[in-house]
Amino acid sequence: PSHRKLSLARCQLLGTTRETGREAHADQSVIILHAKVAQKSYGNEKRFFCPPPCVYISGHGWRVMQDHLKDSVYRVYGYMCLDSSSQSQADTFKLVFDEQPNSRMFACAKSLFISDQDKRKHFRLLLRLFLGNRQEVGSFQSRMIKVISKPSQKRQSMKNADLCISSCSRVALFNRLRSQTVSTRYLSVDRGAFVASARQWTAFTITMVEDQRADQGDFVLSEGFICYGCVVQLVCTESGVALPPMVIRKVNKQHAILDVDEPVSQLHKCAFQFRDSPQSYLCLSNDTIIQYQAPSSIKDPSRVVLNDGSCWTIIGVETVEFTFNQGLACIQTPVSPFPVITGLEVNGGGHVAMLEVHGENFSPHLKVWFGNSEAETMFKSPKSLLCVVPDVSVFSDGWRCLRRIITVPLSLIRLDGLIYRTTFSFTYTPELQPPPSVRGAGGGGKRDGGVDGGQEDDVLLETIHQEFTRANFHLFMQS
Repeated sequence: PSHRKLSLARCQLLGTTRETGREAHADQSVIILHAKVAQKSYGNEKRFFCPPPCVYISGHGWRVMQDHLKDSVYRVYGYMCLDSSSQSQADTFKLVFDEQPNSRMFACAKSLFISDQDKRKHFRLLLRLFLGNRQEVGSFQSRMIKVISKPSQKRQSMKNADLCISSCSRVALFNRLRSQTVSTRYLSVDRGAFVASARQWTAFTITMVEDQRADQGDFVLSEGFICYGCVVQLVCTESGVALPPMVIRKVNKQHAILDVDEPVSQLHKCAFQFRDSPQSYLCLSNDTIIQYQAPSSIKDPSRVVLNDGSCWTIIGVETVEFTFNQGLACIQTPVSPFPVITGLEVNGGGHVAMLEVHGENFSPHLKVWFGNSEAETMFKSPKSLLCVVPDVSVFSDGWRCLRRIITVPLSLIRLDGLIYRTTFSFTYTPELQPPPSVRGAGGGGKRDGGVDGGQEDDVLLETIHQEFTRANFHLFMQS
């Protein structure tokens, strides 16, 4: 986010501080992509999750590990299943990772499902990763997934908000001919181009935009639920590549219905009409994305006749990222349970500011770090840590950051040296005016009938120091 970049660019001294414990380029990342809802299977049927949960492994730290271990030992593999304790071996999907051109490794669990014997309304996916010598890297959980019996055809209301699609949320789109699983194609981005992939899918941010400015780079975003008839933009969450503004239309019996304005719901069939070319619809042809010229219905002018390739199914998705830095000393110990920060709360200010960290999987073996500075940390519970905010002078010894905000990343470090990166940062913001006790101090300072320049400098430094240590503290969650 821009505020972190702004702080680092204008604060010369921050560039001299080293990374927390070890170089960030040796980090290791595990990313899980999955749908927000899953359709239940009844009897002997197996409704495989669609799109299938995907796992991406990236980061130079995996290569560093390879340099110190034999290649066969380095080879990563994994298993994915539902998080219930009653899982049989047959319900566990083995993940075999393929290396991709961008140095990432990719795998997807194509045959996971939830049966009607499982009475839960929500569940998580559990990923376990191993090295080739059966040494466990760790266990990682997805976000919560809602179980549904079938896509709702009723008009959605606020009571069913978790089935609606919110503006600025993430979605996936897939096309399936005649309900055949083997014909499923996912809207994806490959090397900057939109494609229809049989294996990999892409998460897109779907955003309602103000129609009059949607063709400009700085278009106005709108909040709320996505409704049929709205102008939306689909942006690849990873590359930033975007499709032109489109009007989302409800699909019924291979017709786009133009006069429906109800909220879009999970697993609805929909079509995307290009706003600047109303006869054109987003369509796939084999592996290629094209514009389909849709004729109007002869019987009903409020309907447009679609072909198979222009009917899409929409579903909300989640992306969960785990980033850590094992270093060679921690290879033998699993990284799980993986601590996750969900919120921050500041108490006090000035010289005695405390930060309460809320989250999951905390332990007494964790310390909170502000940038490269360890904070005195107290364990309250598995969901709460309390720490003392380091004085801002730790990050600005040279006083190059006069009246500049300072933002530092927050990390959690296990006692054995394992670093857990987080998406949170902490920002110090100086007061605009110095305290009254030192506001006029710079004008005095006479000694033996003259002005002592060194003493003036000391007073100025003290003024700056008090400005910073009496700072207002602000928190920013990096998304």
